Amino acid sequence: MIRQFVPDDTEAVVSLWESCGLVRPWNDPRKDIARKLTVQPELFLVAIEPDDSAHPDSAERGGGTLVGAGMAGFDGHRGWVNYLAVRPDLQGSGLGRTFMGEFERRLTAMGCPKLNLQVRAGNEQVIGFYAALGYADDQTVSMGKRLIPDA
Repeated sequence: MIRQFVPDDTEAVVSLWESCGLVRPWNDPRKDIARKLTVQPELFLVAIEPDDSAHPDSAERGGGTLVGAGMAGFDGHRGWVNYLAVRPDLQGSGLGRTFMGEFERRLTAMGCPKLNLQVRAGNEQVIGFYAALGYADDQTVSMGKRLIPDA
């Protein structure tokens, strides 16, 4: 089940991002979460696997295990997806594809004409995942400048 992030999900999301190798020393994931909650929090989604199969709605009630997370945003010109992660043992299960479909649906409903994302150079598995979903290298150079240090 995919639902909107709630603050009680924070530690599970950070743990997931760490297990997927998304956390870098110069980015404090808790600060990134706090920042996201100030802008389009409805585009911060998590996937929950219910703990009790006898109660399939347990994830809606807050029960279950967090197995995926991702952030999206729309600045009026382009959409972005960041920090998309699926628990390593579930990668290849279709959950990442489900996340991207949901982000595309929500961003299209907001009038977003194009969705961008960044993948670290050399991460061929993830580049292949996005290529299979129709994403292509835009032949651009991504540049950044840190305005507020996390450390």
